[in-house]
Amino acid sequence: MTTPDIQWYPGHISKAEKQLAEQLKLVDVVLEVRDARIPLSTHHPQVPQWVGSKSRVLIINRVDTILPPLRDRWHLWFQRQGETPYFTNAQDGTGIKAVSKAAKEAGIALNQRRLDRGMRPRAVRAVVIGFPNVGKSALINRLVGRRVVESARRAGVTKQLRWVRISDELELLDAPGVIPSKLEDQDAALKLAICDDIGEAAYDNQRVAWAFVDMVKEIEAIGSGWMPPDALRSRYKLDPLPITGEDYLHNFAESRYEGDVERAARQILNDFRKGLLGKIPLELPPE
Repeated sequence: MTTPDIQWYPGHISKAEKQLAEQLKLVDVVLEVRDARIPLSTHHPQVPQWVGSKSRVLIINRVDTILPPLRDRWHLWFQRQGETPYFTNAQDGTGIKAVSKAAKEAGIALNQRRLDRGMRPRAVRAVVIGFPNVGKSALINRLVGRRVVESARRAGVTKQLRWVRISDELELLDAPGVIPSKLEDQDAALKLAICDDIGEAAYDNQRVAWAFVDMVKEIEAIGSGWMPPDALRSRYKLDPLPITGEDYLHNFAESRYEGDVERAARQILNDFRKGLLGKIPLELPPE
C-alpha cells in the first residue's frame, strides 16, 4: 500500500520559529530536549545555527522509557561525540537538579564578564527547545517546582513563547515544539509518529503501526538486552518474527477486532506510548 510522506508543520510552529529567532538574541543558554526513545530523530538540524556561540545543555528526557544498559550506552556514545548528556524524567523529577545546576553554571562566565565591565550580575536567561511532545513544559514545571506552564503527553500543547522566572539566578523561555518545515528523513518521521511527537493528522495509523512492529523486530534481532524480550508476543499472543509488520497488524486485527485494522493499529500504538509493551527504544547508538 502506498501512502503519502509524513509531513507536519502547523501554523503556530511557523510563527513560533520566527519569534524564537528574535528571542534567542536575549538568551544565554540553550536547553535542548530530546526523546530518549529516539534521541537522534529528535535532534533539530537547525539547533547548531540557533545556538551559535551560546552555551548548550543536552537533555535526554523520558529516560524511564528505556532500559538502564541502553541509557549507559547512549551516555558513552554522546561523550564520544564531545557531548555531556543529562538524562531526565520530567514526570517524577529524575535528573532535574543536575540540569538546573548545569544551566546556572553555564551563566557563570556571563556574569563574570558583566562584573569585569562594572555591570551588575543578572539572572541567566535560558531557552528550552525541542520537538513537540518531548517533555519541555513538564521539564520547566519541575525546574520551577510548581505547575507554571501547561503540560500534556501530546504534540502541540504549547503554542506561544513565554518567559518563566525560576529564581534570582535563572529565567526560562518556554517555546513551542519546533520541527523542520519539511521532514526529509521519512524513517525519522515514522519514529516521530510512533512516539506521538508530531500531530496525528500527519500520518496513517496503519502504516505507522506496522512500521513499529518491523522496528521492534530489528532491535530484538540485534539482541544485547536493549529491550524486553518477546514484547509483542507476550502482550498479543502473536509471534511477529516469521511475518512482516503489515501482516502482523492484519493478523492482530483478525484475532482481536474482527478485522478492524485501524482499531488494531491504534491499540498497538497506544500500548507502546503508554509503556504497556515495556521499555522499547526505536534507536540504538550508532556503532
